[in-house]
Amino acid sequence: MTSVKDVPADVLIAELARYIRENVPQVKPPVWAPFVKTGANKERPPMTPDWWYIRAASLMRKLYIHGPAGVGSLRTAYGYRAKIGDKTRPERTRKAGGAVIRKILQQLEQAGFVAKTKQGRILTPEGRSLVDRIAAKIAKELAKTRPELVKYLAPPKE
Repeated sequence: MTSVKDVPADVLIAELARYIRENVPQVKPPVWAPFVKTGANKERPPMTPDWWYIRAASLMRKLYIHGPAGVGSLRTAYGYRAKIGDKTRPERTRKAGGAVIRKILQQLEQAGFVAKTKQGRILTPEGRSLVDRIAAKIAKELAKTRPELVKYLAPPKE
């Protein structure tokens, strides 16, 4: 069976974001989303109009691969290297903002794709099924359009 690890991450996230935008009414950007920065290192908000859905898809992929995970570990995963002072001082790692991550996780919980446990948030069987379905669809399309990549894909389960 084709796994999430078998398909390119950027293609999976784009397809999953499109599915979430079109079919999941619980996940939508709040009123403050056009003005928020995704981290302290950013000077401007994201320029892509669908960035909320892309981040939601990326969070679902991270929970699929690395789950269970809490907001703190996800903030670290989306963090950045910050320059401190002049060029002689070493960079430090900084965490990303937590409000966006927390709000998206809450919306995914309402949609039934994510559940909260003692260890952190995990994908529910519905969420895993959705990600698996989209990964299988992408693998099938890649097999048609890019036959040279077939040897890297797991054989589809018929």
